[in-house]
Amino acid sequence: MQDNATEVTAAGIARLAGVGRAAVSNWRRRHADFPKPVGGTETSPAFALAEVEAWLRKQGKLAEVPLRERVWQQLAGHPEGPLTALVHAGCVLLLIHERPTVWLDASAGSDARLAAVLPGELEQVLTPRFGGSGGRGRRRVNAAGAAGGVTPEAKADRVNAAVGRGGVNAPGGTGGVNAATGAGGVNPAGAGTGVNASLTAAGVNAAATDPAVNSSPGRPAVNTPPTVHRPSAVHGTTAGHTAATTHAADADAQAPHGIPALRTPTGPQLLPSAPLLRGVAELAAEVGARQTFEFLLGRHLDANPRQYTLTPAELAGLMADLAGPARTALDPACGTGALLRAVDPRPGQELYAQDSAPELAALGALRLALHSRATVRAATGDTLRADAHPGLRADVVLCHPPFNERNWGHDELAYDPRWEYGFPARTESELAWVQHALSRLTDGGTAVLLMPPAAASRRSGRRIRADLLRRGALRAVVALPVGAAPPYNIPLHLWVLRRPDRMPATPEVLLVDTGRFAGEGRGGPDWEAVREAVTDAWRAFARAGRLTERPGLARSVPVIELLDDDVDLAPARHLPPAVADGAEQLTRVRERLGATLRLTADLTPPPADPAPPARWPLTTVGELARGGALVMRTGGNGGHARVPVLTDHDVLAGTAPSGTLPESEEEAVLTEPGDVVVPVLGGGGVARVIDEATGGAALGRNLVLLRPDRTALDPWFLAGFLRGTANNRQASSYASTATRLDVRRLHLPRLALDEQRRYGARFRALDEFERALRQASRLGEQLVRGMYDGLTDGTVAPD
Repeated sequence: MQDNATEVTAAGIARLAGVGRAAVSNWRRRHADFPKPVGGTETSPAFALAEVEAWLRKQGKLAEVPLRERVWQQLAGHPEGPLTALVHAGCVLLLIHERPTVWLDASAGSDARLAAVLPGELEQVLTPRFGGSGGRGRRRVNAAGAAGGVTPEAKADRVNAAVGRGGVNAPGGTGGVNAATGAGGVNPAGAGTGVNASLTAAGVNAAATDPAVNSSPGRPAVNTPPTVHRPSAVHGTTAGHTAATTHAADADAQAPHGIPALRTPTGPQLLPSAPLLRGVAELAAEVGARQTFEFLLGRHLDANPRQYTLTPAELAGLMADLAGPARTALDPACGTGALLRAVDPRPGQELYAQDSAPELAALGALRLALHSRATVRAATGDTLRADAHPGLRADVVLCHPPFNERNWGHDELAYDPRWEYGFPARTESELAWVQHALSRLTDGGTAVLLMPPAAASRRSGRRIRADLLRRGALRAVVALPVGAAPPYNIPLHLWVLRRPDRMPATPEVLLVDTGRFAGEGRGGPDWEAVREAVTDAWRAFARAGRLTERPGLARSVPVIELLDDDVDLAPARHLPPAVADGAEQLTRVRERLGATLRLTADLTPPPADPAPPARWPLTTVGELARGGALVMRTGGNGGHARVPVLTDHDVLAGTAPSGTLPESEEEAVLTEPGDVVVPVLGGGGVARVIDEATGGAALGRNLVLLRPDRTALDPWFLAGFLRGTANNRQASSYASTATRLDVRRLHLPRLALDEQRRYGARFRALDEFERALRQASRLGEQLVRGMYDGLTDGTVAPD
């Protein structure tokens, strides 16, 4: 039976039924008709999802499972893996988004008919959207005058050509493609030695299968550097390509030269996905095709938090604001398309993308196509070694490159024409990306790159930094607050560059330091303040070519002042300090701290009275939800209204809502006073009761909201028992690098409402004590920091 191709584990069954894994084990022992394992291992068996759903439905245990959860289980249990399933789902969602009646006709028959009909229908949608034969891009013309489709040999020659600034490789370069180097929106953490066969089945073009790419079987895999960006195997060069293999210098040629990120899946490849595709279509009918894909992609990223490095949406929006409007935009390390997705859409827009991870390039292309009407030209390949868009001259380049990449092609690319500002050292991979971005810009175009702070001051890069300054290419360096993007423990930088079209008479560079807007604890920065400060300073500087000094925040510095032996561009080293809090302000902080400490003393819990261990009858959150005693909701990915968003960091730190969600057609989950919110990733036993001040905020991702029926459950009783250490331990699942809480499995004692309120009052008093301790800690840190600053800058006397 075809439906049986999708498998689900015991943990998945528990989530479907809203019970703990122990209940699933009991069902297997007590019910002879429980489905038999079809895969997995003896200790972790896998079951056919269709058989499990049929059994649960027969037992009356499936009625409360939302459609989203069932679709996710189908995707997570796909026989070819979730990435293949995501690509298939994305292709069908794009078909539904653009030609909904075609999907209705195709899905009317059996799964076999659906799989047979879909490839042809998908081709009609994918080809024009991704710049295929129906696209508007032009092919470069070779020296003999031939154009359009060329032989594999000629395609390989194009990769190794050495003409102008096309970004192609000189002799000694490589025409190969790195299977998984950097990703802008998302970076793969797992290193590999090739392209997974399931990705090829997904409709993702694997580098090793394209005849245009020259590979050397004896070439070893790239060493994985100790960073968050880890490359996979590199396909090396084949001898015989020289600089004599040239093409006409069509400077604005725009047809991709690399391996297309997406190809139409075949019928046999789609057949195992047929049940999933029907479920995806049903979900799209409820929430929309775009929202369905964002939900599935976001759920996959949440389920694998250590495998991907995300570019936060707020940061992507800031980078797009700095770059400005664009008809053509490029992200050479695109990941899942977060940066290009932030570019404001406009008529006739073209988005160019490349990523060395085939699955990320395909998912990014689909995400962008669902997000806007722009033509998306996405390719797979190592951008530095085998640029897919060598003739492109874009209005805007946005990039979150891999950091600290040692094997970026230093040996092969020594004579590459992209190095207009100097040949980067082996340790300066980021400066190679900077120069690649500049080489893909039209004159006057803008590039914005996320950079590690070390790139602004390392001695090995000082000559390139100096040339970028002298020639007017580097226009601004913005120091972001700690926690703006991974790695969250260092303040990353934004570099704003422009391809020089004219040299200003007295060139200056804008330096901005937004460190003051760092959030408390894990709450992340104040993005609204960061965005306002940076964009206001940049626009004023862009208009006048200079900026009046803003102490501690921003100033424009003459280039000549930076051209010393170090060429250090770190903003903090060139900005005058802000005036420290004066003695009067520190006195007020001290008075507030004293009052808070007195309140903390008053709220300190009395000595605990000993009592024998209680033996209550227990229930679970899942059972209470099925019985109607409470309603469970999960955080979303967007919403209609632009309201404050309560994030998991806000819940853990006890702070006010600080996040934002992208505006979409999805209905946001709004909190109400009395709701209980629980983080599901690494929360360490935290539950927050929503008060009047927080009510109305949208629920962020990685949070579960419990809305109790006040006639059956006291909110403080519920929140208090959910925080028990043993309770959280038994309801958590552990991976090698992450912990996830299954809220449905959390236990509660069955107590009368009056008894619940007794416990609730004690839990509420503990919460007030905890909040007072947090406030005292914040005020104490503020007082200590202010005293140090005042004493060191002379605004506070030592006596």
